[in-house]
Amino acid sequence: MKQTATAIRTDRPAARRSGQALGSRLLRQWELQLMVIPALILILVFSYFPMYGVIIAFQDYSVFKGFWDSPWVGFKHFNDFFQSPELGLVMRNTMVISLLKLLIGFPAPILLAILLNEVRNLFFKRLVQTVSYLPYFLSWVIVANFAIALLSTDNGSVNILLQKLNVIDEPIPYLSVLEYFWTIIVSTNVWKEIGFGSIVYIAAIASIDPSLYESASIDGANRFRMTYLITLPCIMPVIMIFSILAIGNLLDAGFEDLLLLGVNPALRDVSDVLDTYVYRMGINLGRYSFATAVGLFKAIVSVGLLTLANYLARRTGNSLW
Repeated sequence: MKQTATAIRTDRPAARRSGQALGSRLLRQWELQLMVIPALILILVFSYFPMYGVIIAFQDYSVFKGFWDSPWVGFKHFNDFFQSPELGLVMRNTMVISLLKLLIGFPAPILLAILLNEVRNLFFKRLVQTVSYLPYFLSWVIVANFAIALLSTDNGSVNILLQKLNVIDEPIPYLSVLEYFWTIIVSTNVWKEIGFGSIVYIAAIASIDPSLYESASIDGANRFRMTYLITLPCIMPVIMIFSILAIGNLLDAGFEDLLLLGVNPALRDVSDVLDTYVYRMGINLGRYSFATAVGLFKAIVSVGLLTLANYLARRTGNSLW
């Protein structure tokens, strides 16, 4: 008992000194702290304060009655969603598109970064980097219209090329055929994201000690074995961090791309995912409480997936927390 009391008395001065050290460090960095304050305000106003709005998921919310006077219905909207005949279709599209983006879009920047690392012509390397990451800065409105123009049956470049090569006789309405939609949406995402995603991996590869490659070369290893035995293991922590984030966002199949490229109602069977479903229920049909309940369900599942992915990654020595 005496030892416990002594430990508490000795811990309090240490905690006090730690708090004083933190306060003095913040005072010394007051210029930097002032620069952070606007960002903190933006996060509070646009990220944390709106979280109070999830309360309408448990209400029969009315715009005219507001938060306080809308009747409380508990888990009614969650039950409606789980019993909805569209649940299976929406979850299937969400999971399929997300997994396709994960399986194809996730390794694509890694492969591009490794290939660019092997390029010895500096001008060509920089040219490819610039051309590949420029689409990232284009809005989805521009990218979607570009894809629509390429795949159009009326003077679309893809149909014209295939007809010139005698592959097809008549133009194919790609954006009206269900079988082509998932391929189009995933390919467009990869084209838009691959260049910018590779920048992080290129930076990670650049930080690898060159002596490792020199030693492997002396031992007779070719470039492929160097990539497998040196490059990939050295950038594995970065790969693991991005894989954790990707798994946490597994239900985030996309919104702008699917909304713009899947505008044809005939494509709803393959384009309707959780985000577009929430948009349709909340904005188009005015079912605010139901849409909030679906969004809250997605957020809870995403947090669970993120926690599970981080737990599994921690067993390999890499984790976010």
